[in-house]
Amino acid sequence: MAVKLDLLTKISPAISSSAEASVEYAAGHENMLQLIELRWIAVIGQVTTIAAAILIFDINLPLVHMLQVLACLIAFNIASHLRWHERRPVANSELFMALLVDVATLTVQLYLSGGTTNPFAFLFLLQIIISAVLLEAWSTWTIVAITLVCLALLAVFAPPLALPFDHARGIASLYVQGMLLCFALNAALLVIFISRISGTLRAKAAQLADLRQRAAEEDHIVRMGLLASGAAHELGTPLATLSVILGDWKRMPVFRDHPDLREEIAEMQTQLQRCKSIVSGILLSAGSARGESAVRTTIHTFLDGLAEEWEDSRPVRMFDYENRIGEDIPVAFDSALKQTIDNLLDNALEASPGWVRLDAGVEDGTLVLEVADRGPGFAPAMLAQFGKPYQSTKSRPGAGVGLFLVVNVARTLGGSVVARNREEGGAAVTLRIPLASIALGKEGEHG
Repeated sequence: MAVKLDLLTKISPAISSSAEASVEYAAGHENMLQLIELRWIAVIGQVTTIAAAILIFDINLPLVHMLQVLACLIAFNIASHLRWHERRPVANSELFMALLVDVATLTVQLYLSGGTTNPFAFLFLLQIIISAVLLEAWSTWTIVAITLVCLALLAVFAPPLALPFDHARGIASLYVQGMLLCFALNAALLVIFISRISGTLRAKAAQLADLRQRAAEEDHIVRMGLLASGAAHELGTPLATLSVILGDWKRMPVFRDHPDLREEIAEMQTQLQRCKSIVSGILLSAGSARGESAVRTTIHTFLDGLAEEWEDSRPVRMFDYENRIGEDIPVAFDSALKQTIDNLLDNALEASPGWVRLDAGVEDGTLVLEVADRGPGFAPAMLAQFGKPYQSTKSRPGAGVGLFLVVNVARTLGGSVVARNREEGGAAVTLRIPLASIALGKEGEHG
């Protein structure tokens, strides 16, 4: 199969690194959003607690100073939300600084409301646990050290809260009630947000594992393409020799006077020409031949010509081709995509020599090609592993590589390949390619 090397080599470690950076970017922004939401909850909680302490329990608090601190926290959270909308990765240092602001705000509020005699001093544990989940080890230990210093300073300098020393009353004690409320608040927030953050981390790990698997598969494609290119160079000379010999035979009297022999020689020349076209396609894709592998054409011209050429060169008994594309769009097709479609048709022909169907259409700016056959269909295990290297129902060596290349060429163009078994029998493979990726304006991307 002539695989377009310059197209496939774009899937490189650099692109894999870019994809991994994209995963890191999404995870960082998700974690930042968790902190923003947690901060809004803290704002609501502080307003509620201050109001309850003053209005219900008649506790004297420096309301103006506490509201000023609260206003600063709100302003910082608004700024954090604006930063969250920027298309820049969220670094560990940013999350670290955000948690430091939360610790500082909590420290000031506790200083204004009793220091360590305030039962809500245990909220420092919430900051430490969240930092352990979100931050690097050095950042977490720094948070631990800072919160410990803050607690010590509060114990020394903060004026105590004017609460009755009534611990002997048990659950009726106002301090014990505040401590229980603080514990419940800590537990609820930790369960909610740690679960969400852990889910983000698991999704990030799964995406990175998938990207590494794709990088390994695409590296396999590049190596196969290089091998194919080398084989094509080696095959060029013997094919040219055979072409000369067949041309000489055709002019010899012994063959010229026998129509059956002339017909067989003509068929041999046709098949030889097809072999030479395949070799030329490989060399062209590898950049070893003159010209460009991307061809300026229209979508009708390309697909109609491909269908006609495939039908003429294969022993298919019935080829049902339907082109339902309305507007004849100018596009740039390359040899990799042509070989991808040929590969799908060849697989269908192998499974169903009596009937193969190619249906072409456009849906929502996407080229949709469906290849169907009346063969035995795909086994469930094959459907589950569709597009993986060497996954095939065929027993010969190297089987399954074609579909593997089909899936990866489609993915490189931003498309997808989906296989299914038809209810009426046989199998169908649907190839979807965004028209934007094959438009003439995108030619440079795969030429």
